[in-house]
Amino acid sequence: MQLNINVTNFLLLGLTQDPKQKNIVFAIFLFLYMATLLGNLLIIATIKTSQALGSPMYFFLFYLSLSDTCFSTAIAPRTIVDSLMNEATISFSECIIQVSAVHLFGGLEIFILILMAVDRYVAICKPLHYMSIMNRRVCGMLVAIAWMGSCVHSLVQIFLALSFPFFLPNEIDHYFCEWQPLLKLACADTYVINLLLVANSGTLCTVSFLMLIISGVIILYSLRNHSAEGRKKALFTCVSHIIVVVLFFVPCIFIYTRPATTFPMDKMISVFYTVCTPFLNPLIYTLRNAEVKNAMKKLWSKKISGDL
Repeated sequence: MQLNINVTNFLLLGLTQDPKQKNIVFAIFLFLYMATLLGNLLIIATIKTSQALGSPMYFFLFYLSLSDTCFSTAIAPRTIVDSLMNEATISFSECIIQVSAVHLFGGLEIFILILMAVDRYVAICKPLHYMSIMNRRVCGMLVAIAWMGSCVHSLVQIFLALSFPFFLPNEIDHYFCEWQPLLKLACADTYVINLLLVANSGTLCTVSFLMLIISGVIILYSLRNHSAEGRKKALFTCVSHIIVVVLFFVPCIFIYTRPATTFPMDKMISVFYTVCTPFLNPLIYTLRNAEVKNAMKKLWSKKISGDL
């Protein structure tokens, strides 16, 4: 039953209401968020200070780490604090800001992953023309377009959120302001809004995922003409990229391609792309990347020598 009282605050129900389980949520989210910050900020600092990491691949990796840092920061800190409270409330304006931030940096991550796939395609399939095609000016323009695309995507979310009123009850069955549970509180017919949500977020995720998988298959197929050493290096890069794509896009597609439908498992699935993927990305892209590891060692050595 809805009451005709305008909502100024929402109550976030979180992942659980059990006090003991909330302590577990606090510990897990705190660890994952701190590790995410450490890993991604270390990559950002390494790429920014190392001359050896000046290729377009690391230029895009810099922005992927930046988007991961901002994306997780839009969600994890509040979830960590909320897990310590009996009741977690969020104001309407804060909720709208969180929705826009999540979609801004989530959209940026999608576009950066596409640019990284383009970069790998040119590097492997057009090696002789790679540096002339993917020069710094072109890469800068592509990143600027990615920012503009993510801004448009985020502005659409804000427009949709402000297009209808919210009345009591004000309980959001999620650990952050997410569209599907938020729409359940709207005092209006949300059928059209749901279709627009699928057209915006659902289509963006699905089309981008298909593009990335197809590009990965094309790149892997083209490796048959390369030397054994070249195949090994390119294969590792492509497989790492595909792992990141699957971990991020499969949960997103599951969440955003179901208009007016929510499942109890949605909150746990959301954890994968909001917290786990930003945590895993630095490990996936650097664990077996000798260039990045060597640059990190040099950065650490300079830090230690500078402190002495």
